[in-house]
Amino acid sequence: MSEIEFVDLAAQRRALDGRIEMAISTVVDHGAYVMGPEVEELEQLLAFAGGRRHCVTCASGTDALQLALMVLGVGPGDRVVVPDFTFAATAEAVCLVGAEPVFADVDSDTYNLDPSSVGSAWELPGPRPVGIIAVDLFGQPSVTAELEDLARERGAWVVVDSAQSFGSFRNGRSAVAAGVIATTSFYPSKPLGAYGDGGAVFCDLDDLAEDLRSTRNHGLDSDSGSFSRVGLNSRLDTLQAAVLIPKLEILEGEIDMREEVARRYSEALAGLVRVPETNTGIRSAWAQYTIRVEGRDRFRELLRQAGIPTRVFYPQPVHSQKAYSVFPLVPGGTPVTSASSQQVVSLPMHPYLDSTTQDRIIQSVLAAMSEM
Repeated sequence: MSEIEFVDLAAQRRALDGRIEMAISTVVDHGAYVMGPEVEELEQLLAFAGGRRHCVTCASGTDALQLALMVLGVGPGDRVVVPDFTFAATAEAVCLVGAEPVFADVDSDTYNLDPSSVGSAWELPGPRPVGIIAVDLFGQPSVTAELEDLARERGAWVVVDSAQSFGSFRNGRSAVAAGVIATTSFYPSKPLGAYGDGGAVFCDLDDLAEDLRSTRNHGLDSDSGSFSRVGLNSRLDTLQAAVLIPKLEILEGEIDMREEVARRYSEALAGLVRVPETNTGIRSAWAQYTIRVEGRDRFRELLRQAGIPTRVFYPQPVHSQKAYSVFPLVPGGTPVTSASSQQVVSLPMHPYLDSTTQDRIIQSVLAAMSEM
């Protein structure tokens, strides 16, 4: 029986039929490996696709978050509200600029920030939060009108961590079109993934974009040639930009295929496990297809025996990790995060998961649940 890939990047490469190799060869021929012409071309394409005036690429999704916070002037003495149920990079970026993350809970259906939990962060003693980082977990846009209104009422900004959601929409609006700044990641397993690390920052304000371009390049002022700020070495390699351009061209079709996989999973598994929910007007990028199961360890072992790979995103709340345990939780804590982290499990998800393989995964889940 053939091995099932959790994410099959080789299948995507075959579908692109030599275009990746041609793109890489072009860069090797012209030799502009740092800030070559493909970087600017990609930025223009990404900005258009994301419905933003500006896109500034960088070396990773984590760098993208740090760059966003740096140009917003976040630093020591500031607090930023982040979800407790996410990858550590969201809180990490806050710490890297010397600020303090405040951990809020997520909605039990979408796993994105719960606005009522976020609002309670302003009840904590000490500095009032200056902003919110909303994470589009598993590919679903996180920024609702309620969250935007909450931030506006409190004089705070929203930054969108769209590391998992590029290509998703809420009511026709791209996930990266929300927030004063949005960021994304091009880690290989993401819906739009490079062949290494990479990231991007999106905004509409010209001044912010200028600051981002300078900060990602050591703080260099492109007009004067002087260093006007302390920056990072965070340029996107030209080779990665070249890889991403043909991938971006097929992204919409790939998300259609991901959506079909998710639909078949949900139709077969609803009522047996807790399947993902998307609200009206949402087009998810389906970075992950994540279900909730009681007795997760036993469930995963049964699937492993059947040759079905699974992943757990994320087995612990961020605040329970040693590096982040000193930072505050919102009043009332994060009970949804705590419960979810004990039950979530992700099934294989990628555009090239054929119907025969989908059926094998579904039947293996059904068999596993019958033994639970």
